Amino acid sequence: MKYNPADKIQDLQYFGEFGGVNPSISDSSTYTFLSAKTMFDTFEGNAEGCYLYSRHSSPSNLYLGEALAAMEATEAATVTASGMGAITPVIFQLCNAGDHIVSSRTIYGGTYAFMKNFLPKLDITTSFVNITKLEEIEAAITSKTKILYCETLSNPLLEVANIPALAELAKKYNVKLVVDNTFSPLSITPSILGADIVIHSLTKFINGSSDTVGGVICGSKDFINELRNVNDGACMLLGSTMDSFRSASILKNLRTLHIRMQKHSENALYLAEKFQELGLKTVYPGLTSHRGNSLFASMMNDEYGFGGMLTIDVGSLEKANTLMELMQERNLGYLAVSLGFYKTLFSAPGTSTSSEIPEEEQQEMGLSDGLIRFSIGLDNHIDRTFLQMKNCMEEVGVLKPTLA
Repeated sequence: MKYNPADKIQDLQYFGEFGGVNPSISDSSTYTFLSAKTMFDTFEGNAEGCYLYSRHSSPSNLYLGEALAAMEATEAATVTASGMGAITPVIFQLCNAGDHIVSSRTIYGGTYAFMKNFLPKLDITTSFVNITKLEEIEAAITSKTKILYCETLSNPLLEVANIPALAELAKKYNVKLVVDNTFSPLSITPSILGADIVIHSLTKFINGSSDTVGGVICGSKDFINELRNVNDGACMLLGSTMDSFRSASILKNLRTLHIRMQKHSENALYLAEKFQELGLKTVYPGLTSHRGNSLFASMMNDEYGFGGMLTIDVGSLEKANTLMELMQERNLGYLAVSLGFYKTLFSAPGTSTSSEIPEEEQQEMGLSDGLIRFSIGLDNHIDRTFLQMKNCMEEVGVLKPTLA
C-alpha cells in the first residue's frame, strides 16, 4: 500500500494523565529525578524517557514531534519555536567555518537573508542556483559543500524541486539534502523520495489557524539526538524551544490537516483554472501549463492534491496593491503575509516575504512587481469567491469588464 501520511498521524494514540482524549500538557520548565545517577546519565544522553529541562525536551513537544515524524516518514523529529528556529540549527549542526551550501535561488526571504547575509560572518558561503536545472546544481557543488537545500515548492515562484534527482546528487557527493516542505504537507513526503532532513514552518498549513508560530526538523534518530545534545547540539544551545501549550495546540490542529489540505487544494485548483481561462498569467503546480506539473504529480500523494498556493501576475505593483486592497475590503481574504489560514491570504512577495532579495536578483529569477501570491482558503463556495474576485479585477483594470 502507498504511504499515507495522514493515516500515520491517525494511528498514533495518546491519553491524558487522567484518561483524557488529548495528552496532558506538561506545564513545567524543569523535571525531578529519582536519583542523582539518573540526572548524570540524562546529561550524558543515556537515560531514555527521562526529562531534563524543557529547552532540551518536554512530554508535550515529544508528542508533537512523534506525530510529525510519522507524517514525514522519518525516525524522529524535534519541534522549535519558529520555522527559522528549525532552519538555522540544521545549518549550524551540519556546517562549520569554511563550509559551503548549494541552495535554490527561490526560497523564503528569511532563509535567503540568513544564508546570504548572516552565514558569511561565520565563513559559511552559499551558492544560489536554479533548482530546476540539475546540471547547474551539480556544477555548484564543491569539496566544501555540506548541504543541498531546497523547498519542495518554492516560495514564491512555485518551482518544483526534483527531490529524487536531488537525492541522487546529494548521495553522489556525500552531502545532506535538506528540504523545506512547508508549502506541501501531506501532498509530498520528501524523505520517501530521498531527502535526509525535512523542515516545516508549523505556523502555516500544519497549524492552520494563524495563531501560533512554530517549526519542526524531521530526520534520523541520530541527527535529532545530535541537535538536542547538551554539549554541542544546535537546538539545545541556540534555545529555539517551543512552548508546551503551543505544542498541544498544534497537535490538536494536526489531526484535521488531511481534511484542510484536500479543501485548500480543491479550491486552489478551481481558482487557478478559472484565472487561466480569463487570460491571467497564473502559476499553480496543478495546471498542465506549469513546467513542474508532471514532476509534482509523480512525487505526490494523490488524495491531497497540489496544495493551496498559487500566483497571478497583474502587471504592476500599483495594480497588485489596488486589487489586494479591494479584495480585502470585499472580505475575500486578507492582505497579509503567511499562509495556510482558513481565509485566503494574499501579498506582493517582492515587497514583503521576498523583500530581502535584492531587486536585481528578483528580476533575474522572474519575480515581477505585479506578482501576487495567494494562499487559498477553505471557502465553502469557491465559485462565489471566484466571481467576486473577477469583479474586483474588472474594477481595478486587471481584466476588461464583462459585457452584460
